[in-house]
Amino acid sequence: MFTRFSTFDLAKISTIGKTDFSPKKKLISKYKNMATPRERFVEALTFLKGIQDQGMVGIHTDDIPNVKHRQLLVKNGFIREVTKGWYIATDPNEKDGETTAWYSSYWEFIARFLHRKYGGDWCLSADQSLLLHAGNRTVPQQLFVRSPKGNNKSTPLPHNTSLFNLKTDIPPAEQTITEEGIRMYNLQASLIYAGAPVYVHNAIDARTTLSLIRDASELLPILLENGHTTLAGRLAGAFRNIQRDRIADQIVETFKQADYDIREEDPFDMRLELKLSPRERSPYANRIRLIWLQMREVVIANFPQAPSIQTDHESYMKDVDDIYVTDAYHSLSIERYRVTPELIKKVSSGEWDTKENEADRKQRDAMAARGYYQAFQSVKESIKAILGGANAGAQVDKDHAVWYRQLFDPSVVVGLLKASDLSGYRNHQVYIGNSKHVPLNVDAMRDAMLILFELLEEESEASVRAVLGHFVFVFIHPYMDGNGRMGRFLMNTMLASGGYPWTVIPVENRDEYMQVLEEASVEQNIEPFVKFLGHLVSERMKGKNAAELPNKK
Repeated sequence: MFTRFSTFDLAKISTIGKTDFSPKKKLISKYKNMATPRERFVEALTFLKGIQDQGMVGIHTDDIPNVKHRQLLVKNGFIREVTKGWYIATDPNEKDGETTAWYSSYWEFIARFLHRKYGGDWCLSADQSLLLHAGNRTVPQQLFVRSPKGNNKSTPLPHNTSLFNLKTDIPPAEQTITEEGIRMYNLQASLIYAGAPVYVHNAIDARTTLSLIRDASELLPILLENGHTTLAGRLAGAFRNIQRDRIADQIVETFKQADYDIREEDPFDMRLELKLSPRERSPYANRIRLIWLQMREVVIANFPQAPSIQTDHESYMKDVDDIYVTDAYHSLSIERYRVTPELIKKVSSGEWDTKENEADRKQRDAMAARGYYQAFQSVKESIKAILGGANAGAQVDKDHAVWYRQLFDPSVVVGLLKASDLSGYRNHQVYIGNSKHVPLNVDAMRDAMLILFELLEEESEASVRAVLGHFVFVFIHPYMDGNGRMGRFLMNTMLASGGYPWTVIPVENRDEYMQVLEEASVEQNIEPFVKFLGHLVSERMKGKNAAELPNKK
């Protein structure tokens, strides 16, 4: 720790006489050993690193007792106050208004914040518990927390989020579970006590959670012990909706046997014809299937009808070649690479020499452009196979790992990435900048990717393969980087399977593109995304280029 030097000490240095050399020498030495501003900043950063190495995300004032350290870290943008006395670590390069640091820290922050506030005497609401059991870790606008120590008041949090502290009892220990520090209702209790609106507003999550119940005996003890006839009737109707008639019958018959008057009621506002396997124990696999089924009719109703299947494959591939530079420019620019059509053409031709450019940023951009070119060539081979009669889903399942390796191979060659970065799907949690949607954890991601390619292989409508293929891919976010580019490659490959032309998403529409993806991910509303892509595809089918290169008239 650095020495704190007082004003009194400084005054003494200036007034001590020459005959009093020893005390003066001692104080001057003290002054010289005082930490510089830079050294204090290094100390503060070192302290912060120690906190982060402990896995601490929510940082309380007591965790950084040195006020100067706290002030330096706040001033330089390394921590940000979330609520009074609480901070999270932030990227100092993050611009004002960006939400990434908060959304990516949210659940870990909540766990520590509530544990310090209430100890073990708290629990999330049944509705929120149900969403988490369904694998939905979207950051909620308002999180409801139950605790007998609550005050029925809202705690404001960053970016218009909040936490509402309900002063009420928490469920008994046998009805709760703690996962990653979050205390919530267990699977069975969350289904029993979740409110009726969740079946309408979060239908995918409700069906996903229902699908994880194997037998009515998991629910009946709580229902019977508390005489929950209304809740039992709602659950029976819900199970009937997802074609689990055996469970529905068990609930109704058991209540009647116990002399209860039970009335079955379907809480969903529509029925889906999908039989979910009772043997599937991954909520994520079932959730992906439900997303697909619920959204596919919206796609079919709002997307341009597929043109006749291409018989002139040579002309189709020439059109793909002709649009390459435009596509590369816009797709890379959407990902914030700084590229020009000239750079794209140069690195595509192989003329670019890494020795000519010493600036890391420009090298990164050039390698991204070169990787895009190589991946594009691989995607073309996949399209040729599909036009030749191969199943689109099966072909992309086989080829997409090659696309990914080609996309990042140049960056590995020049040392910007490690060879292990080409190994495939990610092994760590990833977050999407400025998005409330939290991509699936590693194990869930691997389950979900298997289901995605099964769905692509089984799907009969090219429009559904293109739209939902792209959406579900980025929803899962299987890679540490490159998910957007890979998702757009997948989209265009599926468009080709229905005779649709290769379609570019213009960088000028980046904000709208991200917004409609966010609405589909967070609100489960796919219609804006369908219409956004449908308009671009429609313009291409009319022979127009919705996206152009800079300065091109």
